[in-house]
Amino acid sequence: MAALPWIGPSLVLIAAIVAFPALYMVWTSTRKLSAYGEDRGAGGLENYRALFGISELGAVLVHTVIWVVAVVGITLLISAALAQFLNKDFPGRTAVRMAILVPWAASVVMTTSIFYYLLDPDVGIANRLLVDLGLLDRGYGFTKQPTPAFLVAILVAVFVSIPFTTYTILAGLQAIPAEIDEAGRIDGAGAWQRYRYLVLPQLRSAIAVATIINIINAFNSLPILQVITGSIAGFSADTTTTLTFKLIRQNQHIDTAAAMSVFNFALIIVIIAIYVKVIKPTRQVDG
Repeated sequence: MAALPWIGPSLVLIAAIVAFPALYMVWTSTRKLSAYGEDRGAGGLENYRALFGISELGAVLVHTVIWVVAVVGITLLISAALAQFLNKDFPGRTAVRMAILVPWAASVVMTTSIFYYLLDPDVGIANRLLVDLGLLDRGYGFTKQPTPAFLVAILVAVFVSIPFTTYTILAGLQAIPAEIDEAGRIDGAGAWQRYRYLVLPQLRSAIAVATIINIINAFNSLPILQVITGSIAGFSADTTTTLTFKLIRQNQHIDTAAAMSVFNFALIIVIIAIYVKVIKPTRQVDG
């Protein structure tokens, strides 16, 4: 209680911007709402019954798992390699580091739109190049078919996620004492052995932060999915995020969308909790 005057403002801020919106979201999911958001009284669990009554929900959940695992996994692999490269001393390193920031600094909608029009079957430069090289007879609808469009969305999500992840891992690399690598060299360990057994364990916390942030971002990547897959009919290229958007915009089922938001929120919490439990990012590294 003696510390309450000091931590009180932080607790109030957390309650205002985290706890209240989350609890209000849960409360809204139990209300009957009109297409215009008018509260028509308590609805109990009806919204959740309607949500789990959607026949395509299972496929959407599978898409979501593929989306999150692919985006986070590929981003971490590429970013780890980039961070290792950028940690070396070479001419022009500062310029290269600044260039890595461009996808992060640019608007996600703008970046995604560039990819979308590059791959347009009629006017896309990428499609035109493939036709001129003889690899295609005519422009292919990369963003018009569910599976190719979903893969393109994964590519864009990885592209815009790499800068943050690279810099997070790079910060972790720069915090590792040089003596650790030197000790490995003296003991005769190869480059891969030094990275696997000496460097990688030291990066546990940095990789954990990057992974958790990327999981959250992947679940909230509506701009990317909406631009790339938004014009595809049905739910064949949807995740839980775009399903929520479609329930509101196309079907005007705001109350069911509220239930979907709560379910999505719970899904994120469970995935992150499992990850933290398995990885144990705060565990001490054995000497």
